[in-house]
Amino acid sequence: MALSDLLYPDNPKRKQELIHLHQELLDCMSTNFHATNELVGVLNEHLGCTISPIKMRESSTVKENCEIIIQVMSEIQHQVQKIDSDMKEKLEPVLYQKLYDIKEPELEKIAIAQRVFSIIFGEATSTAAMVAIKLLGSNHLTLTVSKLISLLAQIGASVLGGVSITIIGLGLEMILHAILGAVERSQLLTAVRSYEKHLAEFKAASEKYQCAIHEVTSLVRQQVQ
Repeated sequence: MALSDLLYPDNPKRKQELIHLHQELLDCMSTNFHATNELVGVLNEHLGCTISPIKMRESSTVKENCEIIIQVMSEIQHQVQKIDSDMKEKLEPVLYQKLYDIKEPELEKIAIAQRVFSIIFGEATSTAAMVAIKLLGSNHLTLTVSKLISLLAQIGASVLGGVSITIIGLGLEMILHAILGAVERSQLLTAVRSYEKHLAEFKAASEKYQCAIHEVTSLVRQQVQ
């Protein structure tokens, strides 16, 4: 037993909590990487985007992996804004407003979008138009992406942001050394409390993000069957 554990007997429990929270975070991030790649695949296949899929880097830190997913989420936001700009530029104001009118039938919106994509691409499928309408009309997805980007930035800047995502496999003392160095008790308590807060918010936002993406991708699968 380390000297610090003799002086502060609650520390071993706190250490285990910290490692458990860290693993929960990594599992959640991994699921978000997968969901993001699903949406990237849909955008690339149906809307002519060229966004590169992403992969968690096991040799990198939590912060670096947060930055990877933030970058592609920002690119997705940019592409949705570009679609909106194309619609606004090529449609009469009345038709453009219809795209955002909740009372307007979705089939009518899809037909309007398909008309614009036919101009842009020379040819367009109803699936492409449907994806565009879902993305443009989904405040749910827009808000969850923004929320998740904010939370990922917070996590990356936290006390554990500089820890490698594979460090858990290297043992308890290694992760503690990487996180805390020579000062232990106060930082350990701060780290656990900070991680608990970040993780609770991150998990909730991630679930909403994944559900929003699933809504789009499941509709695409139904459309192409």
